[in-house]
Amino acid sequence: MDHHGTESDGDLQSSLAAQTYLRISGKIISGEYPPGHRLREREISEDLSVSRVPIREALPQLEVDGYITTYPRRGAVVRAFTLKDVGELFDLRLNLEVFAARKAAEAVADGSPADRMAELVVQGGAATDANDVPRIAECNTAFHAEIIAMSGSSLLETTMRPLLGRLRRLFALTSERDPQAQYTEHRALCEAIAAGKPDLAAALAYAHVELGREPTVARLVGVLPPE
Repeated sequence: MDHHGTESDGDLQSSLAAQTYLRISGKIISGEYPPGHRLREREISEDLSVSRVPIREALPQLEVDGYITTYPRRGAVVRAFTLKDVGELFDLRLNLEVFAARKAAEAVADGSPADRMAELVVQGGAATDANDVPRIAECNTAFHAEIIAMSGSSLLETTMRPLLGRLRRLFALTSERDPQAQYTEHRALCEAIAAGKPDLAAALAYAHVELGREPTVARLVGVLPPE
């Protein structure tokens, strides 16, 4: 049976909005749309060759994820990423990602698969070996997102969604921070989760986040505004 053409207009529209979200956030991360830049729908439409509808649909999520701020009359403006944001992000990660790692390991112990997570670690290793900086950041974000998905908590996924947007921005700013060490930590965390060991997974997740804090903040002092 041919399923082509069965995707509804709504599905197509939402997938187009998701692609538009990724393209706009990518331009913010790269600095093509710098902090303070006003995002005019007409310009973005011409820039990305899409209609204004998916742009309008992408903007609220971009605001939730910390990329933009919307002002009355001025519209959407690219939001600066600050050292205060980075500190808050690490504080929340220490709690939520540790919880996610524990729940993911419990889910594996109960029979859930860990194949996708393991594959993302392999991809991250290949990107690290190739010193492909944008790809390293992409794989790292995907790895953390997969652990959250594996937790089986839809509320945790919803709560973490804005953090993952900020994490993607953070990884892009600091992806030259010893990627080999990050890969080694990811591999150990992956092995603990895949072995269904919640306590070990939680401890490794805590160490991974906390070990990243100091070098990350040191790297970004003088690069990002304080707040």
